[in-house]
Amino acid sequence: MLFSLLFSCSSYEQFEQLVEESEIPSKTYKSNFNQTWQAVLEIMQQYDISVKNQEAGVVKTRWINNTSQINFSDAFGSKEMVKAAQFKLVINVIKGYRGKQEVSKVSIYRRQMIEKDFLQGWRLVRSDGILEKTILYRIDRILKREAMIKKIEEQKAKEAEKELF
Repeated sequence: MLFSLLFSCSSYEQFEQLVEESEIPSKTYKSNFNQTWQAVLEIMQQYDISVKNQEAGVVKTRWINNTSQINFSDAFGSKEMVKAAQFKLVINVIKGYRGKQEVSKVSIYRRQMIEKDFLQGWRLVRSDGILEKTILYRIDRILKREAMIKKIEEQKAKEAEKELF
C-alpha cells in the first residue's frame, strides 16, 4: 500500500514536470488568419528569420545570441555565469473557427540553450516564458490597433455617404 502511494506520487511529479516543460505559450485571437499572419511578421521583423511559410503557418528564427541577457539576469541571483547562450523561436499560426467566426491561434516555442564551459557543451534549458508572452501581447496590440483603424475608416465612409445624400 505504501509502495503504491509513493510510486503514484512520484509518477504524478514526473507527469507534472513533463506537462510544464511541454506547455507552449499560445493565444487565440478573434482575427482571421491573414490579419494575424501580418501581425506576426510585423513583430518578427526585428529577428533574423530562417523560415517564413504562410501556407504552413510557420515562422522560425536562426539561433540568436543572448549571453549578455542571461548573465545580466543571473547576476542578481545565485546562478553561475554562462560562457554562451542562444535561443531560437518557432511560431505557429493556425486558422480555426469559433462558432461561425474565423479565429486564429498563435503558439510560440522558444528553444533556449546555454553553455557553461566547453567541457559540458550546450544544454537545453527551460524558457522563463517572458519573451513568448511579450510577443503574444504585441500581436494582440497590433490586431486591436488594426481593428480600431478599420472601424474609424468605416465610420468615416458612412459619414461621407450621409453627406452625399
